[in-house]
Amino acid sequence: MANTGLLPFVRGVDFTCNDFSGDKFPEAIRYMTGLQWLRLDKTNLTDIPEELGKLMKLENLSIKKNNLEKLFGELTELKCLRSLNVRHNNVKTSGIPAELFRLEELTTLDLSHNRLKEVPEGLEKAKSLLVLNLSHNKIESIPPTLFVQLTDLLFLDLSNNLLETLPPQTRRLANLQTLILNDNPLGLFQLRQLPSLQSLETLHMRNTQRTLANLPTSLDTLCNLSDVDLSKNALTKVPDALYSLQSLKRLNLSDNEITEVSSAMDIWQNLQCLNLSRNKLTALPASLCKLQNLRRLHVDDNQLDFEGIPSGIGKLGSLEVFSAANNLLEMIPEGLCRCGALKKLNLSCNKLITLPDAIHLMSDLESLQLHGNPDLVMPPKPVEQQRGAGLQYYNVDFSLQAQLQLAGATTAEPTTPTSVKSDPLARKLRLRRRAEAEQRGSALILRGMREQASAQLDAAPDLHYSELKPKRWDESLEKPPLDYSEFFDEETGQTPGLQVWEIENFIPAPVDEVAHGKFFEGDCYIILKTSIQEQGQLAWDIHFWIGSKATLDKGACAAMHAVNLRNLLGAKRTQRHEQGDETPDFLALFPTPPVYIAGSRTPSGFFTVDDPHYVTRLYRVHGAGSTIHLEPVPVAARSLDPRYVFVLDTGLLIYLWNGKKAKNTLKSKARLFAEKINKVERKNKAELIAEPPGKEPQSFWKTLGYEDPEPYVPEEHVDPEWT
Repeated sequence: MANTGLLPFVRGVDFTCNDFSGDKFPEAIRYMTGLQWLRLDKTNLTDIPEELGKLMKLENLSIKKNNLEKLFGELTELKCLRSLNVRHNNVKTSGIPAELFRLEELTTLDLSHNRLKEVPEGLEKAKSLLVLNLSHNKIESIPPTLFVQLTDLLFLDLSNNLLETLPPQTRRLANLQTLILNDNPLGLFQLRQLPSLQSLETLHMRNTQRTLANLPTSLDTLCNLSDVDLSKNALTKVPDALYSLQSLKRLNLSDNEITEVSSAMDIWQNLQCLNLSRNKLTALPASLCKLQNLRRLHVDDNQLDFEGIPSGIGKLGSLEVFSAANNLLEMIPEGLCRCGALKKLNLSCNKLITLPDAIHLMSDLESLQLHGNPDLVMPPKPVEQQRGAGLQYYNVDFSLQAQLQLAGATTAEPTTPTSVKSDPLARKLRLRRRAEAEQRGSALILRGMREQASAQLDAAPDLHYSELKPKRWDESLEKPPLDYSEFFDEETGQTPGLQVWEIENFIPAPVDEVAHGKFFEGDCYIILKTSIQEQGQLAWDIHFWIGSKATLDKGACAAMHAVNLRNLLGAKRTQRHEQGDETPDFLALFPTPPVYIAGSRTPSGFFTVDDPHYVTRLYRVHGAGSTIHLEPVPVAARSLDPRYVFVLDTGLLIYLWNGKKAKNTLKSKARLFAEKINKVERKNKAELIAEPPGKEPQSFWKTLGYEDPEPYVPEEHVDPEWT
């Protein structure tokens, strides 16, 4: 096929389950220059084949389930690579080249099921990444700089690692839609960044040591969140924050210690799948019957009995699967048999005695599991469903009237029974007796309440009522219900001493005690002095310090969070200090005078945009059949030759120098190439300058290092035999 010239036109090849161990990799791959996707799964590869370096148009590469330990080789040369899947290999962190993440088109990267102990170096340079999978490794921490650059991420999977926390910069992932953190020891992680991920749709935190204490109190900002998995944790009830998620479609709370579900669950009107298996539930709320879109309900391995299932469950018209195995059910509500869409009913391993007769009328039921119920007696089928039963089986009416009509005899008209006349006097007596019974019951209740109140007064004879003192006007003002736990922990201001925070990415970060009194000129700080008064009460002194070269966002955040700290502790005021203008009271907080350090330790919270850097290059254009070849030459005037066309690329200025003896075809092709550079690499921001020889602008000669006032006359110096 290589001889027929068909290989360059191949667009995709799947080599899955071939044996390419040793030197068995086909060399003909190098001729597939038009290849766009390639699958090398389960091919026993131990290294990256060098033939891949010729596939310059390759966009999707999958090398799953091999024996790769390193990715060094030709991958860094694939400029068009968009998707790279290396899962289920033996890749280590040291075996991943940093140049791999400089590929501008790389949007999907899967390094799961490998032997990574750290995040690969240089991963933050892959700014175009949309999908990142680092699951099933041994990663212990995420560097803070990773999420500063990868702000376009849509999918992030960090499950099955050794992570104990996530960096504060996680809140920068404003476009993130899927976050998977399953099976990580995140017991001390408070999830403070979660409300900032406003585009989040899927959140999986199975087996992450979640409790009611380390979950956010509110998730109102996550209006798009539709899939939540909090299974295998230590939750004793459904977190209150979940009751604010109106878009929720799938909720998995299995393998917890939940004992009850609030009736507020009726807010989940879009819920389709609810899994409450392996908990300690004894009853389901009646509001469950309002979830009209619910399709799957799993309540296996709980403590539900007949009364624990709401009688109105028949209102769930969309319910397709109901699984309640390993419970205490002796009977099921008849309403469950009225769920017309029910296809699977699992009632195994319960204490069932019988089932409603309507179980035989569920025409769409495909699977009915009843094993593990030794005392179960199935109800008899209705007469209409028994073969040979009823007159309809024979299609003959055996009634007396029908038989007389068939015999030709006249039949008497059916007589209607006479109605019984009601007695108005008896009706009045019944109503009077009912009213007297109700009055006697109410009198007994009031009498009991009076006797109970008298007994309480006799038991506390010294009880007296003190006068109510009105509150001051400032005490009666209601403070807004703000949650400051995202910025300050519970121990803040509870023990005497000095605490210092620095502003980092709009958020106060604690400063180590050894660094107290050492201020960077480009940063801002919050200082809290906690002391004990003579009456034994705590007193707080709050200051915020602004460096002389601090940015505007840091100064504003320092003032704002100082006020937040004041509101949290109930202090009286905050004090502002600027560098070089501190009060004596502020200086007295530190055992030694403050030390000012030039520079800034924390970055600004605002995004910074760096101008691109362009390298000046000079190319000599040669003809190569129907195409052209650009030969890099030194950026100097002596490189010019009147027989050729030269392209001087300075970034946003591209000069075309056409020699007097150059061919017209080279001139036109060189101009088309320069226009392509401007369109593809410079995004149409560059300016093309093409002047005839002798009329070049002064900037052209200055770039070539020629500043002599006399015009430069190029000479023919290139060997004609040069190819």
